[in-house]
Amino acid sequence: MDGKTLQIFIAMVVYILAVIGIGLYYMKRANKNSENFFIGGRGLGPWVAAMSAEASDMSGWLLMGLPGVAYWCGLADALWTAAGLAIGTYINWLIVARRLRQYSVIAGDAITIPDFFSNRFREKKKVIMMIAAIFILVFFTVYAGSCFVTCGKLFSTLFGMPYQAMMIAGALFVIIYTFLGGFLAESASDFMQAIVMILALSGVLIVAVSAAGGLDAVMNNIKSIPGFFEFFGIANPQTTAEGVQIVQAGAPVFGAAGEYGFLKVVSTLSWGLGYFGVPQVLLRFMAIRKSSELKKSRRIATVWCVISLGVAVFLGLVGRVIYPTELLTSSTAENIFIVISTNLLPPLIAGIAMAGILAATISSSDSYLLIAASAVSKNIFQGIFKKDATDKQVMIISRITLLVVAAIGIIIALDENSVIFTIVSFAWAGFGATFGPLLLFSLFWKRTTRAGAIAGMLSGAATVFIWNLLVRPLGGAFDIYELLPAFLVSCIVIVVVSLLTKEPEEEILSDFAKVKEALKAKAD
Repeated sequence: MDGKTLQIFIAMVVYILAVIGIGLYYMKRANKNSENFFIGGRGLGPWVAAMSAEASDMSGWLLMGLPGVAYWCGLADALWTAAGLAIGTYINWLIVARRLRQYSVIAGDAITIPDFFSNRFREKKKVIMMIAAIFILVFFTVYAGSCFVTCGKLFSTLFGMPYQAMMIAGALFVIIYTFLGGFLAESASDFMQAIVMILALSGVLIVAVSAAGGLDAVMNNIKSIPGFFEFFGIANPQTTAEGVQIVQAGAPVFGAAGEYGFLKVVSTLSWGLGYFGVPQVLLRFMAIRKSSELKKSRRIATVWCVISLGVAVFLGLVGRVIYPTELLTSSTAENIFIVISTNLLPPLIAGIAMAGILAATISSSDSYLLIAASAVSKNIFQGIFKKDATDKQVMIISRITLLVVAAIGIIIALDENSVIFTIVSFAWAGFGATFGPLLLFSLFWKRTTRAGAIAGMLSGAATVFIWNLLVRPLGGAFDIYELLPAFLVSCIVIVVVSLLTKEPEEEILSDFAKVKEALKAKAD
């Protein structure tokens, strides 16, 4: 390890020790009971709730996946994705957060998303709870795999070590950290990591633009690539059969620009629909200290999201100008943030920037592991099979589940050619279509029935798999992001099945009315 690499390593180790310190600090409080471990006793302040929600949501995808897309095929795909996410963030905090915070308390003081759905419909046979917990387990295992891919790419690129070994080492660190402090440690460290992420992105972009000769030079260069800087066009890298971009006379070869039409724009903007169904964000709504503080959280989260996403997209474009032939596959393109940081920043500062990637990865993977563990231990084990389970037994099962989910995530991440953006997009669609429509109808339509809820979840999840594996490969008009058709199918099924089945019982309608009255009273 040379001197430069050693300094980067030292900076990252200092950061890791700080994160572990947070876990140790909160360990006693987190292990007091399962409510503290899984939802922090509903004690999050507005800043921590907002920043931890966004950090846990974005993951290493923000610093690697999104810039990688921009580097590989230009502005359109990355920008419309970012726009959808920014809009989705704002709307979710605006219309869902306050109502969910109130409803989760009235619905049996629910502390997990499956808890809320099951209590909302006053289930005796916990079918909704079981289905929701299973889908959380499936999609968060995929998500955990994407985080471990990020760890592997980061450490192997930095230190020249084998990808698989570095990926497993990163996964083990995340597992140990999540074991220590639960939700409180996760939220507190996520707050710190959100700050590190936005500073790292912004600082690296400033240095990159300067190295490229200024903003005018950047714009002139990227406009010379067909479709690279267009809102309704997309660059077309010419590749070999192995997927490696062709280089001629020291320059990457691009074909004629592709079209990025209206349907494609709507499809990409639909990323924003995913926010209505992702548990790691919805849990922050449930965990905030006071619903009156959600307005401040909404502003903080939206500003952070807009700045971070915008900087990440532009960083990928600038990276193509500075290092046009450095990264020649769609998978390696996701290393552009690492390449810029390590080449242009002083080693210690580069180490802090690399800690930004590690921050993003940790902040998401610990959320994924913790929520998956809660789905099995709290919702399946205690909620269905052993209703008299003690808190200690629930905690033991949660940690066993955490290990199993992490092990499967490691297996998913073994392929070093995995594209983070692709893995995340599938899991995001899964959550958005499985839980998003049901959450909205549960909060805003009192006529929603238990049968409609079950049918909506199953149809949404099934459509994600069918569209991704069978329909989208047909191309043409069918080549749209699976979240959009799956979300629409789930909405239609919920409405149709609810109208065809018996109206909800009076107790369920009474709960709905209590939420409405409580929100109105607080507004007055």
